[in-house]
Amino acid sequence: MATPKQLLVLRHAKSSRDDPKLADFDRPLAPRGLKTAPLIGRELSRRGWLPDLALVSPALRTRDTWRLVAAELPKHGPAEFAEELYEAAPAAILACVRQAKATSLIVIGHNPGLQNFVLRLAGTGSDEGVFKKVEAKFPTAALARFTVKEDWANLDFGGARLTHFVRPKDLE
Repeated sequence: MATPKQLLVLRHAKSSRDDPKLADFDRPLAPRGLKTAPLIGRELSRRGWLPDLALVSPALRTRDTWRLVAAELPKHGPAEFAEELYEAAPAAILACVRQAKATSLIVIGHNPGLQNFVLRLAGTGSDEGVFKKVEAKFPTAALARFTVKEDWANLDFGGARLTHFVRPKDLE
């Protein structure tokens, strides 16, 4: 049996749509996103949920979310920017996770794929109340936490235990 692992799934913080000329990929964080990303970072630090590796969509808003979250952590591993995570479907997210080499992993991406990934990954032993919150809405800068017994390479949908769901409004 593999060592239990932690998977953190973070939706990027609120992004700006102020400049209609900007491509979706290049949208920056909005003022609210600049406030909530560090809030989530401080919560990760407070709980000791420190990632060994960050898999991040290369879009500007996801890179900036990670930068602001990471700045609040006492330690963290490197970030890998994975093109496959930009607006990814659940299967593409799972494929990225399966390649990870870490004990504690954070994935930062986009909805609707991220929310659907979390819902499909949640298996036996998941907290039903947490699942229902994720199902209702996965807002910007929201974080889902899983414990995983399998090696990442063997992880499949239904194969992780959803334990926590933290939204910025829970922390403000």
